[in-house]
Amino acid sequence: MPARPAVTEAELEAHLRGICFKTGPPSRLGVEIEWLVHDARNPRCPVEPARLRSAATTLRALPLNSLLTFEPGGQLELSSPPATSLTGCIEAVTADLALVRPAMRAMGLGMAGHGHNPWHRPQRVLTEPRYNAMEAYFDRWGSAGRSMMCATASVQVCVDAGYEEPGPFGHGRRWLLAHLLGAVLAAAFANSPTSEGCPTGYRTTRQVVWSQLDPARTLAPPQGPDPRSAWVRYVMDAPVMCIRAEDGPWDAPEGLTFREWARTGVPRPPTQEDLDYHVTTLFPPVRPRGHLELRMIDAQSGEAGWIVPLAVTAALFDDPEATECAYRVVKPLAETAGARPAPRNPLWRRAARGALTDPELHSAAVACFAAAQEALPRLGASPEVCAAVAAFTERYVARGRCPADDHLDALYAAEGDLIVGKDSQ
Repeated sequence: MPARPAVTEAELEAHLRGICFKTGPPSRLGVEIEWLVHDARNPRCPVEPARLRSAATTLRALPLNSLLTFEPGGQLELSSPPATSLTGCIEAVTADLALVRPAMRAMGLGMAGHGHNPWHRPQRVLTEPRYNAMEAYFDRWGSAGRSMMCATASVQVCVDAGYEEPGPFGHGRRWLLAHLLGAVLAAAFANSPTSEGCPTGYRTTRQVVWSQLDPARTLAPPQGPDPRSAWVRYVMDAPVMCIRAEDGPWDAPEGLTFREWARTGVPRPPTQEDLDYHVTTLFPPVRPRGHLELRMIDAQSGEAGWIVPLAVTAALFDDPEATECAYRVVKPLAETAGARPAPRNPLWRRAARGALTDPELHSAAVACFAAAQEALPRLGASPEVCAAVAAFTERYVARGRCPADDHLDALYAAEGDLIVGKDSQ
């Protein structure tokens, strides 16, 4: 990698301040969708690394609008380009999937939408220096890091940061909205109740995995009237996961924060490029990167399951009436959340375990989904998208259920059939 000039701590902080929240009216939208890749004939059989590498080569030759990448455990990810409308975002990703899915089927591979791998243990297939360093770093905290890297998948919705304070939907309000609404979205779209074929006791096991990682890089920054300053402190005081090197492994002295690295210049002076890379190793539930990345939604089942969380989130953030309604609805949840940051506070823990069986989260979800349904036609959503959101609302939200409940029902029914079969012999 080319040499870059070293910069001071003050210059690094100024850089962060300038890029974390881009100002202006909400106008762009994006989505990052992950799937667990499995053998089409036997989902419980892990796919060999050589087969995944071959699939990656084939897929990268396709003329896609989205960026296609693979995660450490072989999860496939599509990251859409920024779109100027919900319809444009959906159309771009749908066109890409129309190319990706047939190519995967031709290779005997399937794409499963689960927040956490329900079949087998985490198995890392990518061996790039970044992932070697990441695994070594998270191993200090236990096994959750390997599960996060290799066994989880999500739908990440990216929305604009909005107006600068004190505008009608300033950063402070949208920042707070993202963290409180995030618990509602995690509950409504919970879709990872099992691991290695067994129930975990949670509707979204993926959220539990994230809550067990290094808190300095996975918990939400402190909430307050100045999210820009809070984010700068969060980034600078987070431990460095790795110091990139031309040759040899990427590692860092244990406990070295980026602020300490900038002050000491040891083992080498950091650059602005190092800071930008450091931000990519931070995984709070909401990450500001000019826009807001909402990272708490489990991957969804079905070929178009990803569209509903995208549409609902877009409506609640980009339609002024829906935003105002959502803010009123979720603001009281701050008392339940308490002082602890997400996802380790009581609100997020209740979302992970009970999802919409929790009365408070259920009530908030009903109101937010109703506001989203009213807003979608104003955002130009197609009748098909509006119908999909309405069907999800009726099937799950109105009944206090989430997709995880379908998986649990099927699992318990299968166990019951086995017991009946055994007793009848």
